[in-house]
Amino acid sequence: MNEQNEKMGIFSIVKGILGFIQNYFKALIFLLVLYIIFVAPTHQTQDNSNLMKIDLKGAIADSEEVLKNINFAYNNENIKGVLFIVDSPGGAVSPSLEISMAIKRLRDKKPVVAYAAGIMASGSYYASAYADYIIANPGSIIGSIGVIMQMFNIEELAKKIGISEQVVSAGDYKQAGTFMREWTSQERDSLQELVDDTYNLFIDDIIKARGLDKNRTNEFANARVFIASKAQKVGLIDEVGSIIDAQEALVKLSNVSVPSWKEPDLLDKITKKLASETKEQISSLFYGLKAY
Repeated sequence: MNEQNEKMGIFSIVKGILGFIQNYFKALIFLLVLYIIFVAPTHQTQDNSNLMKIDLKGAIADSEEVLKNINFAYNNENIKGVLFIVDSPGGAVSPSLEISMAIKRLRDKKPVVAYAAGIMASGSYYASAYADYIIANPGSIIGSIGVIMQMFNIEELAKKIGISEQVVSAGDYKQAGTFMREWTSQERDSLQELVDDTYNLFIDDIIKARGLDKNRTNEFANARVFIASKAQKVGLIDEVGSIIDAQEALVKLSNVSVPSWKEPDLLDKITKKLASETKEQISSLFYGLKAY
């Protein structure tokens, strides 16, 4: 019975995916044809946009797409200011730092206003810190200035199911961070040093970017998260407001008399929308299987 149910579940997934492709693939082809016929030939017409929005949404695993948009804004002389819209819990250190440095470089050339639409925490706060001005939605979550490294220890489980590890390595710390056994005190000290160094780098950049007092780091940099109003009190943001307030602040800083916002490329919007819908459809199928 269980085997039959499992087969039915798999069949339902395949059927759902095929149905989704059937429903949307033709529409995608049709839209692409329309784009090529009507939009592509006029793609080179003059773009008079003078302001640009750049989104940072979801966990930060890589920085490629955001950096591409930042570099475009940096090199385009028509763009006079950038609104950096953030709703992200943070993520990997390196891409967060790449975005932070890119925002700093952009800010030195043209104004940047960062807006916390939902969450601006940890790596996403790091990425936003060098903006000229930070505005946060009243219900947004700000902060979480801290660093963590965690790993499973499956040693006992491995013993129970009869799995053992064979390793050939060189260097005292080559196996530091392994999940096959408990870390040695030497390995743990090494990893703690790495975390501390990264944390100090994070704090130093936030202090420089926001002009905060290094002697007060325990108030804003102890990995605590704040609602927007309290984040303003400790100096992590400049204002509590709406997306409209953030837009108006950028218009003022950019000195544009008639604001014109650059819109995303039509084909790019279509592709991203379809990709998002595909992901949601497939996720819902798997969710249904688990419930089943």
